[in-house]
Amino acid sequence: MTRRISTLALRALIIGTGLAVLGPAACAGAPADPFARIWMTSGDRSRLLTEQAPVSFEADATLARPSVVVDADQQFQEMVGFGAAITDASAILIQTGLDRDQRDALMRELFGREEGGLGFSFTRVTIGASDFSLDHYSLADAPDPALASFSTRRMEEYVFPTVRQAVAINPDLKVMASPWSAPGWMKTTGSMIQGQLKPEFYPVYAEYFRRYIDSAAARGVPTDYLSIQNEPDFEPDSYPGMRWAPQDRAAFVAQHLGPLLRDVGIETRILDWDHNWDQPQQPLAVLADERARPFVAGVAWHCYDGDPAAQSLVRDAWPDKDVFFTECSGGEWAPDFADSFTWTMKNLIIGSVEHWARGVLMWNLALDESHGPHAGGCGDCRGVVMIDRRTGAVQRNQEYYAFGHASRFVRPGARRISSVEPEGLQAVAFVNPDGGRVLIVLNEGPSSVAFEIRESGRGAAVELPPRTAATYVWEAFI
Repeated sequence: MTRRISTLALRALIIGTGLAVLGPAACAGAPADPFARIWMTSGDRSRLLTEQAPVSFEADATLARPSVVVDADQQFQEMVGFGAAITDASAILIQTGLDRDQRDALMRELFGREEGGLGFSFTRVTIGASDFSLDHYSLADAPDPALASFSTRRMEEYVFPTVRQAVAINPDLKVMASPWSAPGWMKTTGSMIQGQLKPEFYPVYAEYFRRYIDSAAARGVPTDYLSIQNEPDFEPDSYPGMRWAPQDRAAFVAQHLGPLLRDVGIETRILDWDHNWDQPQQPLAVLADERARPFVAGVAWHCYDGDPAAQSLVRDAWPDKDVFFTECSGGEWAPDFADSFTWTMKNLIIGSVEHWARGVLMWNLALDESHGPHAGGCGDCRGVVMIDRRTGAVQRNQEYYAFGHASRFVRPGARRISSVEPEGLQAVAFVNPDGGRVLIVLNEGPSSVAFEIRESGRGAAVELPPRTAATYVWEAFI
């Protein structure tokens, strides 16, 4: 009894002082019980990534309650990380809607790990304009197969400086790039809006990608991953887009882009699809092409139709190909904090990762008080944060807290590990490169759930309030 009291007192001291957990402590010469630190967010906003009192793991504990069982010996995909897209809109707001001190503080909060930062380690940029740009532009607007007008100048104004600062804060940051459209003069419509890429411009468009990767790199912006088309089965009528059938994407990658990047020594990894869960047959068709398949590193997915199980369907067919989840947006169509927070936790933070995602991205990192700036497209989307252009105030939205439950604690290079949870709970677990465990659990139900976290013969009794997510962090047992 004396040792247990001392251990609890030590934990209270750790919480009160904000000290990092360094390992099992010793009290009065005896080793303390190992314990887990806990952070919670509740749908009623009574807790917002709020640290709770820690709990002890006891050997041979047998409690009359359900269990979430974690097994670090069963390991799966290696994680790249979590984050959101640095769109034109997000970069413009960060660079012009905040003063220098405000900008630096927000960027450290989003991409750093000190002082409770989210530690985002994955982001996405658009090659040219999307709907979240001030206008519709490509990187080579003048019709010329020699690409004499090619320039990344527009991206150098706001996007590249923002990415460079993020990389400086978090050197582990991986960057994905995606175009919304080829230059209009390469397309059947003669416009960046709607249409398809003309086959005679396939070699030119491959060179367009090569120039983008080289120009971005010369300006301190890596391109770790590249998808050749955002949402290739959709032709929006008010912003850039381009329909591109799977057999044509395969031909472009197999005969043009893949060989070109290989021959010039560019190691950027090509991802196919970059669209919704509802059409797994599209990436399956690309991967079935024997010429294209060696150049395709994996498949990227969006959330707007279907469900995360599609990721496993494709991955089961091609287990050597990576899985990434690369776009989902919150918005005023789902304004309730509890509803959209629990949906995001269930489907993105837990669901997409349980179905093999190595990286998980929200759409806009930041939008303003009017859901912009944007040029066509979504007029009621929500950023991970809202920056009020009138005051510089930053509002942290439900996606901020959902992603923070993973990004703050799951390090790049972590491995997903086995977790088995009882009915009524969703969970995903990881082992970090240093051996530390991270368990994320969601209770989307209307009542509290008492359960036990179990690993290697030890158990810790916990309780999760209704419509609440928790992240539990502990060190490997000695």
